[in-house]
Amino acid sequence: MTKTDVYTTTGTKDGEVELPAVFSTPFRRELIHKAFTNLTSHKFQPQGRHPSAGQDVVADSNDPPTGQGVSRVARAQGGGGGRQGQGAEVASTRGGRQAHPPIVEKVIYKKLNKKEKKLALCSAIAATASKDKVVSRGHKVEGIESFPIVVSDDIESVSKTSEISKILDSLKLTQDVERLQARKPRSGQSRLRGRSKKVGKSVLFVTKDATNISKAIGALPGVEATSVKNLSVLDLAPGSDPIRLTVYSKSAIEEIGKIKSTHLEVMAKVQ
Repeated sequence: MTKTDVYTTTGTKDGEVELPAVFSTPFRRELIHKAFTNLTSHKFQPQGRHPSAGQDVVADSNDPPTGQGVSRVARAQGGGGGRQGQGAEVASTRGGRQAHPPIVEKVIYKKLNKKEKKLALCSAIAATASKDKVVSRGHKVEGIESFPIVVSDDIESVSKTSEISKILDSLKLTQDVERLQARKPRSGQSRLRGRSKKVGKSVLFVTKDATNISKAIGALPGVEATSVKNLSVLDLAPGSDPIRLTVYSKSAIEEIGKIKSTHLEVMAKVQ
C-alpha cells in the first residue's frame, strides 16, 4: 500500500495515511472521456419546433410555374406592399420553415454501463495522485510536495470564506485560485449574448460531508466541494480533460476505500 502525508488546516504535516486500492487503478483517458460525454448527455433537455413554425403565411408558387421569368419558389400573396411577392414559407426563404428541424423524439440520452462508469471514476480518482497529470491540465502546484493532497477532518467544519482562504494559503493552493483572475473577457458574439466571462475550474474539495465547506467556498471562483457519495467524473475531469487539482479530507479517503468494483477484485487476485 502506498502512503501519503496528511496535513492540518495550518499546512503542517500530521502523520500519514494509506491510500486505498482505488488509487492503484490504471489511468484510462479514453474511458474517462467516454464517461464524461455520456454523463453530460443526462443533463440535456429535449427540444423541438412548433409544427407550423415559418408557415403561418399565405404563399404559393406561380401557376403555371414556368414562363414567368422568375424562380419557382413559393411567394407571399396579397397586395398593398409589405411581403407581397417575397419568397416565403419554404426552407430556403427568409422567415421560412427549417429544412430539417430538431424533433423531441431524438435520442439524446447516452447510456453508460455500470462497470464502465465505476472504472472511469476509479481511474479519475487514481489520477489525482499524479502531479504530472494535474500540471498538464494547467493547475499551478509550485511548492506542493505530496499528491494526492489529504487534509485532516477539521476542514469539514469550516463554514466561513475567511477561514477557507487561510487554509488555501497554508496549503499553497491560492496560486491556483489566482490563476483564474488572469482570464480576459471575451469579445464578439459571445459577449453580445452574455457569455463574455467564463469561470474556469480550480481546487476541488472532496469530503465525507460537504455541507459546511460548500458555504465557505461560495465566493471563491472556480473552487468547488462535493461529498464522496456524489463524486463523479464530471467533477474530477471537467471538459473530459484529466485531471483536476483535488483535496481530500482524511474521512473521504476512508470512504473511497469502501468503493467496490470488479476491476479491484481482479487486481487483488493478481497480486
